Amino acid sequence: MRRRELLGLLGTGALGAACIPAAGVHPAAAAEGEQHLLYVASPGIRNYTEWGGVGVLVFDMARDYRWVRRIPTLPEVAGQPAENVKGICACARTARLYASTIKRLMCLDLLTDRMLWNRTYEGGCDRMSITPDGKWIYLPSLEGAFWNVVDGETGEVARRIEPNSGAHNTVVGLNGRYAYLAGLKSPLLPVVDTRTQEIVRRAGPFSHVIRPFTVNGSQTLAYVNVNDLLGFEIGDLRTGKLLHRVEVSGFQRGPVRRHGCPSHGVGLTPDEREVWVVDGHNEHVHIFDNTAMPPRLVASLRLREQPGWVTFTLDGRRALLSTGEIIDVKTRKIVHALADELGRPVHSEKVVEIVFRDGKPVRNGDQFGLGRKQRGG
Repeated sequence: MRRRELLGLLGTGALGAACIPAAGVHPAAAAEGEQHLLYVASPGIRNYTEWGGVGVLVFDMARDYRWVRRIPTLPEVAGQPAENVKGICACARTARLYASTIKRLMCLDLLTDRMLWNRTYEGGCDRMSITPDGKWIYLPSLEGAFWNVVDGETGEVARRIEPNSGAHNTVVGLNGRYAYLAGLKSPLLPVVDTRTQEIVRRAGPFSHVIRPFTVNGSQTLAYVNVNDLLGFEIGDLRTGKLLHRVEVSGFQRGPVRRHGCPSHGVGLTPDEREVWVVDGHNEHVHIFDNTAMPPRLVASLRLREQPGWVTFTLDGRRALLSTGEIIDVKTRKIVHALADELGRPVHSEKVVEIVFRDGKPVRNGDQFGLGRKQRGG
């Protein structure tokens, strides 16, 4: 069954009629005739293949994040671990979804769920990011010396950028002008001009090597997790200066199951009024008021497992935690928890929202919790 047919049949496990809004349908989504789907790549955390199995899982966000279907990606091989997914991104303009594993980058058609190409790359792959027009994907090697600049249509490598920093996490700003390349071996954050594919400046140094990070909508500030810090740091992307070091008060650091750092996940609400940062050891997410500098801790929420990521829905109403828990940003209450077709809890650090209208993708979110308040530039 093609994707267009599926969009008209979603609603229940038996594909009941969707002309009548189901319980939990968001009124705005129904009024606009839009469908908001969450694409979740699995296995999305290391050594946790039981959390959701293998593939891309799709959830209907307007219907209480109900499981819709599973898109097969790589076959499971008996006795062998699945390739851990490293990143996910999408481009509504080109109707394409991309997922990277430690070895490869895969491209899927959002209209049909069909695999368009599946390519391996020298040095492996890590968490990538794409320009808004879908032209360029900045694909890090697996903690190596370089990023490949990949053609979003063909998967061909057009350029190599070599900061020699332990390539790991990548963000392209909302307007597509700059890409930010964070490595596991450097406290500096290189900034790449996407027109020339050259590093034009570096932000930092931060106090330690950079882990997950995000940027605000105007691309003036970077919010950065670093090793050995329960909290985050803020750097000026124009001057490169480290502005603030923000520590979580009232909680002790301790051992974590994954990633080796106290906080592995930081995101801005789309309106940039809050910063959310995860806490693996204490199984919490901490919320900071970002309306003044430095941001101030205002709430801490307990989660069902150790979190390693946080991002947000495009409308800013929900926070998406890697534990699979969905939190109402306004009330700070857990309102949903992702589960697959077998009822298993789903845990993934690689999720992206796609908005469809009349069966076609029209907008997409990002795996990173990017600020979306743009002030020019």
